[in-house]
Amino acid sequence: MIMNLILLFILAKGIPSVMSVIHTLKYFKIASSDVPKFPDFRIIGYVDDVKFVYCDSKGRKAEATQDWVNKITADEPHFWETQTQDCVDRELIYKANIKIAQERFNQTGGIHFVQKMYGCEWNDETDEVDGWEYDAYDGEDFIALSDVKTMTWTAAKQQAFVTKLNWERLRSEYWKYYYTEICPSLLKKFVKYGRDAIMRTAFSGFTHCVSPCAELPTVSLLQKTPSSPVTCHATGFYPQSAVLFWRKDGEEHYEDVDVGQTLPNHDGTFQMTADLKVELTEDTEGKFECVFQLSGVKEDIVTKLERRSIKSNGNNKEINLTVPIAATLGVLALVIVLAAVIVKLYRKRYDEYTSTSCSSVSERSRNESVE
Repeated sequence: MIMNLILLFILAKGIPSVMSVIHTLKYFKIASSDVPKFPDFRIIGYVDDVKFVYCDSKGRKAEATQDWVNKITADEPHFWETQTQDCVDRELIYKANIKIAQERFNQTGGIHFVQKMYGCEWNDETDEVDGWEYDAYDGEDFIALSDVKTMTWTAAKQQAFVTKLNWERLRSEYWKYYYTEICPSLLKKFVKYGRDAIMRTAFSGFTHCVSPCAELPTVSLLQKTPSSPVTCHATGFYPQSAVLFWRKDGEEHYEDVDVGQTLPNHDGTFQMTADLKVELTEDTEGKFECVFQLSGVKEDIVTKLERRSIKSNGNNKEINLTVPIAATLGVLALVIVLAAVIVKLYRKRYDEYTSTSCSSVSERSRNESVE
């Protein structure tokens, strides 16, 4: 998206009346369990791939990461109070969701993640809007919004089918309104207040960041169980232009390899994964290696596949999980159920706010907890 955004910007400099820009508002929500020194819950928001808001369960306060974001209070006076309350309340929801997911998948204990990416886009020339949502559990597809016009959901797992039925039955009216009205309205306000900063940040990051300002990642090999694929996880790199792949005996290896998309971290850097399905034996160990290449950097980061270098659920203390949003992001985040007491909590907050965006946050929380 950033590359498309910059290309449109460059072209539009010469023919502004012809070219249009598709702006996006995206939120990432990540909850985890049993990860030492890692926030149980985080929310990160992006406008046109520029981070503008962050909140986690340790700080328990939504904060602007761009100065221009504070201008939104001219239109939405309760914006920051609502964002903070939403962050605090969602922590309860997502913790409950992890437990329910464990029950659905017959799991006990261990490290688990609930992940969500949702948002909308707006064409500033045609005024067309669209919305999307991807939910995942432990980095694997769970459920996704396949059509915002009909509010149809696609269940990727058998365990998500009951969620699909209930969401289509109970949430269609509100969520359609959110994705086609509330979210685009908020996006337009952000673009109005932050247009110059957004374009400058995107343009600078795309054109000027070569080797001197590049940030190299931490590369780890992760495996949930001995029979699971080995995940090569690179996080903390900048700029976004990077590739991650597996080699076998010195040659690129494509069989049984699944490469995820490049995803943003909360600090402005990026991460990506490459899964390799392989049985580790004396014959295969040492033959495979994960290779990370960053634009503008000559030397590759090479990590050999050896048993001793793999971090797994079998040794939770050693797992380096800066994985806010691991896996493929055509797929992010599970959102399942919550008890009636939480629903009442959101209903109470919903009644306290009258503006459209403030009401929308409370309503989203209430709907997000419906099984």
